[in-house]
Formats: sequence, structure tokens, C-alpha cells
Amino acid sequence: MKTSMIVLILCCQVYAEDKVLHTDIYISGCSDSDGVDMYGLDGEEMWYADFNKKEGVMPLPPFADPFTYPGAYEQAVANQGVCKANLAVAIKASKNPPEAIAPPHSSIYPRDDVELGVENTLICHVSAFHPAPVRVRWTRNNQNVTEGVRLSTPYPNTDFTLNQFSSLTFTPEEGDIYGCTVEHKALTEPLTRIWEPEVSQPSVGPAVFCGVGLTLGLL
Repeated sequence: MKTSMIVLILCCQVYAEDKVLHTDIYISGCSDSDGVDMYGLDGEEMWYADFNKKEGVMPLPPFADPFTYPGAYEQAVANQGVCKANLAVAIKASKNPPEAIAPPHSSIYPRDDVELGVENTLICHVSAFHPAPVRVRWTRNNQNVTEGVRLSTPYPNTDFTLNQFSSLTFTPEEGDIYGCTVEHKALTEPLTRIWEPEVSQPSVGPAVFCGVGLTLGLL
């Protein structure tokens, strides 16, 4: 059994005329085998700890102004130790409760308007699942794709289910078919969504009218 604990801290909200303009968020959580430590702004990841690679990651686009979180990874490792200790106490105090399980939903869409031959990003949004983790696999024409793939850290909803995004950098070509397959312990079988480039067909109206006019002129 796996029981997770997530701590959500709202660090700052910027207001203007009674409207929230920006929300800064920090998430730290753990289970008996997984962990998450992430800083975000307006629903986007700014920094997260990759405990497998033992480093902090800043998933920002190349045009973004660079900045750092000094000592953030070391602090994230320390937070995991505290979290796992608290988790053990909570499990014992609640007499090892059953794990809440919710199956994921998924959708797939391009980040930008699609132009054949122009690099783009496909996004697979996995939502409303619990607990982490999910496994996401990409395919192109039924062949597994690993290059250009990125998986975000889980992001909590208000009902304590989770969202997660996987992205694939690709160059769309006519006839290609892409698939995003999600695996989770609450699913009886993998969940797959398919996407293929939509190619608009040229209109034949002007050519037909021109041909008819020419025929009538000859008569």
C-alpha cells in the first residue's frame, strides 16, 4: 500500500483592482517511494527537484530570463526526510488507511498552430488522477518515441487529485499519427489518445467556374 502526503503552500498573490494577477506556489510531498518538490508561478513549473538525477531542473523556454534557486535541491532533499518521517507517523496514527485511487483522464493537443514541416510541441494533459505516479509513453506511426519528451511534476487540484503534463517536440508531416499512452494503477488497461496533423485541402471552386466560363465563350 502507498499513502501520500502533499503540502501545498501559497507563497504570494499579486492583486490589482481586486483581481489576482499572479500566484506563486510551492509544493513539497512524498510517499513511501516517491517525492516531489516544486516551485511554480501561475500554474507553470519554474523549478523542480529531479531525485533520480539528483539535481534541480528549470523547465523554462530559451527566451526566458535566467534565474536560480540557490540551495533549493539540497533543501528539497532535507524536506523529503522530514516528509517521510511525518508520513510514517500519520500512517500509524490513522491505522494504515486504504489508499484513495482515481483513474486519469487525458487529452492531446499541439502548443501552436500546426504548419507542416515546422517544429512544434505536442502536449498530453493527464488529469484528475490519484495517486502519483503515472507513466506516459509517446508513439509516432506506432513506433515508440523517447527523444524530445518531457514529463512535468504532478500538480494538485483542489480535490487532491493530480494533473501532469507530458510534452513532445516534433515536426509535423502529412500522414504522421502520434499517440500518447497513459498507464496508472487505477486503469484496467492503458489509456491512449491519438493525434494527426490536419491538412486543409485547396478549394476547387475558382478553377471550376473559370472552366465553365471558357466553355460558354467557345460556344
